[in-house]
Amino acid sequence: MRPKVRKVVIPAAGLGTRFLPATKSMPKEMLCVVDKPIIQYAVEEARASGIEHVIIVTGRSKSSMEDHFDVSYELEATLRERGKLDLVREARKVSDLASVSYVRQKEPLGLGHAVLAARDLVGNEPFAVMLPDDLIDAAGVPALRQMIDVFESTGDPVIALLKVAMEEISAYGVIRGDRDAKDARVHVLKELVEKPKREDAPSDLAIIGRYILTPDIFEDLVATTRDKSGEIQLTNGLRALVSRRRLLGYEFEGTRYDAGQKLGFLKATVDLALKRDDLGPALRAHIQSLGLR
Repeated sequence: MRPKVRKVVIPAAGLGTRFLPATKSMPKEMLCVVDKPIIQYAVEEARASGIEHVIIVTGRSKSSMEDHFDVSYELEATLRERGKLDLVREARKVSDLASVSYVRQKEPLGLGHAVLAARDLVGNEPFAVMLPDDLIDAAGVPALRQMIDVFESTGDPVIALLKVAMEEISAYGVIRGDRDAKDARVHVLKELVEKPKREDAPSDLAIIGRYILTPDIFEDLVATTRDKSGEIQLTNGLRALVSRRRLLGYEFEGTRYDAGQKLGFLKATVDLALKRDDLGPALRAHIQSLGLR
């Protein structure tokens, strides 16, 4: 019987420079899409996917994330005094969401380095990695759960894939692979290329921020040479992995928003607000009143 995927690593130590000046005093992961921080969407998806333990890789000035997932006794006491018990339940719902541990990445030395920082907490078992910037709205089964199902049926590491317009392909890691005969969404990977030029891209399938990995990836990351900027890239570790074992890519079902970019953040905010019963009708009426074309 294959071991279950019980843990997820969420790297959250980046500087968030694209959102300056807001991120001068606030972690990018705590910026709110509608009324929830970006990182909460990732934790909620992980829990809905059956994950038991969340490991957040943090850095300096990120303590507000720890506070967010902790119990706020002072806030709850004040709300109780004012008779706002519905808000007490809302606040407690966040702190009860998951078992969360934190590990510090002392320097922002790349995604591979962030994953490596969580090695001791992960231990010798399969685990997930989620990038909170990639907010995925899946109508049915969460994207991470879709990938866990593939892993549990095959035992092979799985990375999330998304078709991307070729004019945008140079911003992503890109794969070359063979489509699985039994499941058109599954690809057996042959090559991974980090941010290729459009003319050099092996496909239009980009790597998106969801991974199901096995603990042997840590040895590959330790052996990975740093890139020109001095960072350890997860894609380079995966490239070493694919040279010695089967690695799968999976085209997930759902809408992905790049919440690490201003436009993607705004799109996610508008789209998710429109889906809400308390906000959607009024927001839709406002948008229609603008007479946009």
